Amino acid sequence: MQRGWDCLARFGQRLAGLSASQVRAVATQTLREAHNRDEFLEPAVHLLGFPIEVISGQEEACLIYQGVAQALPSANQRRLVIDIGGRSTDLIVGVNAQAGPMASYPVGSVLWSMRFFPDGQFSEAAFAQAEAAAQHTLAPAQSFCSSDQWDICYGSAGTVNAVVDALCVAGWPAGLVSRAGLDWLLQELLAAQTVSRLNLSGMREDRKAIIGGGLSILRALFDLLQITCLEQAAGGLRHGLLAQLRQQTQCQKSESLTV
Repeated sequence: MQRGWDCLARFGQRLAGLSASQVRAVATQTLREAHNRDEFLEPAVHLLGFPIEVISGQEEACLIYQGVAQALPSANQRRLVIDIGGRSTDLIVGVNAQAGPMASYPVGSVLWSMRFFPDGQFSEAAFAQAEAAAQHTLAPAQSFCSSDQWDICYGSAGTVNAVVDALCVAGWPAGLVSRAGLDWLLQELLAAQTVSRLNLSGMREDRKAIIGGGLSILRALFDLLQITCLEQAAGGLRHGLLAQLRQQTQCQKSESLTV
């Protein structure tokens, strides 16, 4: 908890002087499931200087979609947005800025790495178990994310960005993830055998420690939802929050002018 408090204290210093209407701080899956949530939040709010809202998985998914959609051109396509976080994975289908069915699942890169690659060891057996477990947890998404229910797939957040960066440096098409690319990346991890021996240009060291979990989830989604290609999205949760703040500010200005 201390690392989190230290980080929030630094943010608090940078945000000093801003009004509450200019800042929105949210917490996601880690605090949604934490038994000591209140113990962490009370000092956290004091250090940050602003309220911290623990949002639901549904609201998180909606914000992610809005963040991705605002960075894309208008198009009459059904978009599947995938966001693999540290402790949850969000799936949303929508058209332009209008989000449709969505869900958040307790499957994440950190959680899966701790569960299936606890010592940083990569093996075919561990990946098989991790992918099977991810497919089992994510299976309900087939009710609204099957391949005939969307036209184009986008991915946001750390895991997708890390995979895209590693593939691009290795010569794969920039901004895209294909099944062949995921197969290549898996072989790189299996050849390295351990996180400490993994030599992937373009991937940050902190990402290497959790790439096993993230990759297994992404591979599971490709199989489960019959994805052939995923495009990297420029937006995400933070962008969705910023868009929401901007809309609120515009509404307040409009109301003020009306009065």
